[in-house]
Amino acid sequence: MNLVLETKNINKHFHKPKDFHVLKDISFGIEEGEFASIMGKSGSGKSTLLYILSTMDTDYTGELYLNNELVTGKPHQELSRIRNKNIGFVFQFHYLLSEFSVLENVMLPAKKLAEKSHEEIEHDGMEKLRMLHIDNLAKQRASRISGGEKQRVAIARALINNPTILMGDEPTGNLDSHNSENVFSIFKRLKEEEGLSLLVVTHDEDFANRTDRIIEMEDGRILG
Repeated sequence: MNLVLETKNINKHFHKPKDFHVLKDISFGIEEGEFASIMGKSGSGKSTLLYILSTMDTDYTGELYLNNELVTGKPHQELSRIRNKNIGFVFQFHYLLSEFSVLENVMLPAKKLAEKSHEEIEHDGMEKLRMLHIDNLAKQRASRISGGEKQRVAIARALINNPTILMGDEPTGNLDSHNSENVFSIFKRLKEEEGLSLLVVTHDEDFANRTDRIIEMEDGRILG
């Protein structure tokens, strides 16, 4: 069993206005090629956990491993590089830069990583757009395309550095059922054809029920 992501006894406290133990002893792993979802009521700690898993929040105790490497305690600059290279992120809101073209938006994380030439990045960007059947939109300004298309561009952007794991925070939360279905089938295809691991926080039970595993959270703990 090859774990791409693993946590050991992660605890987190918010200290203001008073001490609040928000995550309690979180230990679990995500296998290579696994499509898992996290569910739980508002306030159960789902998004807080996701920010820790994505290395954006480092204020916790316990250990976080990415590709069997301990990332807890690494300096911020190093974490930024690890995150950019290994983790693709899709939010509820697409966060595209509206004045940039679709292709330019997709290329941004690869330019930041700076491991390839501009030409190579452009080529990879087009490849990702093609994979999601939106290569015809490459030159469009991001402000000119529909909501469903924007979310697909956001997925292409999350994939540009060929991450080990794709994380989503309510990625279908803003979409109608047709576009939600689209996003689900894209994720499923990425798992099946690319062997990508996915971890998605969602309120959508239909979505979660079709993933390989549901991780249920309640009051800062993982149930079961």
